Amino acid sequence: MPQTLLAPGELVGSGYEIIESLGHGGMSEVYKARELSTGNLVVLKIPDSTMMGDVAIYARWERETRVGERLDHPSIQRLLRAGEMGTGTGPFHVLEYVEGELLRTRLQRGGRLAPEEAIRISIQLADALGYCHSLGVIHRDLKPENVLITPSGQVKLIDFGIALLQGARRLTFGALSTTMGTPEYMAPEQVQGARGDARTDIYALGVMLYEMLTGRTPFVGDDPLEVMAEHVRVEAPRLRELRPDLPPALDAIVAKALRRDPNERYVSMEEMRQDLEHPDAMDLELYAWPDSHQWRGLAVSVGPMPSFWRAAAVVLVVFAILALVGIAAQMGHQAHLGH
Repeated sequence: MPQTLLAPGELVGSGYEIIESLGHGGMSEVYKARELSTGNLVVLKIPDSTMMGDVAIYARWERETRVGERLDHPSIQRLLRAGEMGTGTGPFHVLEYVEGELLRTRLQRGGRLAPEEAIRISIQLADALGYCHSLGVIHRDLKPENVLITPSGQVKLIDFGIALLQGARRLTFGALSTTMGTPEYMAPEQVQGARGDARTDIYALGVMLYEMLTGRTPFVGDDPLEVMAEHVRVEAPRLRELRPDLPPALDAIVAKALRRDPNERYVSMEEMRQDLEHPDAMDLELYAWPDSHQWRGLAVSVGPMPSFWRAAAVVLVVFAILALVGIAAQMGHQAHLGH
């Protein structure tokens, strides 16, 4: 959380008046504000000044700025401009203000969505993400908290704070836990430390579609590390195990998006969108595979894993994350020495 929260009425930069706080993330605070020169409502995203001294985190903010400047799509919140609060007070982003509610709020209110609404939202997200991918931008943190729904039903994808810009150098972070993603929506390759690509977003969209239709994510638990281990260890439960009333085509779409092996998922958002728009045209035999959860290279029967293996999987993930933290800290130290 930022070191000092701004109060309603405070001025930011060269002419923005704070109206209210909209919330905060791991590295920034978000405010609803008014642009004094026009009277227009905007969103201000202000990073935590105590974290911006980290070379890698500042580089991430700069990357988020470059990503925002590339994107112009009706289903993506627009970055209007990047500003400076004043000498020594740090940068901020001025973003399009979108009237609406978060998809998370809608799910909390209703539990799950009608299939038609879930498909409509997913098609819009697939369109927005396909556009991002065509520009070399991978979101990497797709979840209901980062999707706004306007009163007219328009989807707005927000928060590119940990987005990957393909071709850019890899960044390392001191605050590693805030940059990895959200456990329930992380693709197996993200859990294992890979940077990810378009198929990482495809997996996350599959998780969201699953949640919109069932009211829960494929893997749940009180321990985030155990949830992460489940993404790596087993295939997601089939959609129709919870919703047998749903059509087989929808079950097949979700299952293909949620394959652990990225090479077995949709190759692009355009391909997934095509199936969502025309499920009646799908050849379901092309989507079939044995109804068994599998370890990599070893099939096992469907059902709960023995507690020994569950514990072992969690321990492996813990050691992997500790190793990543150690590497990040070492590289961050070297980066500071080099400046």
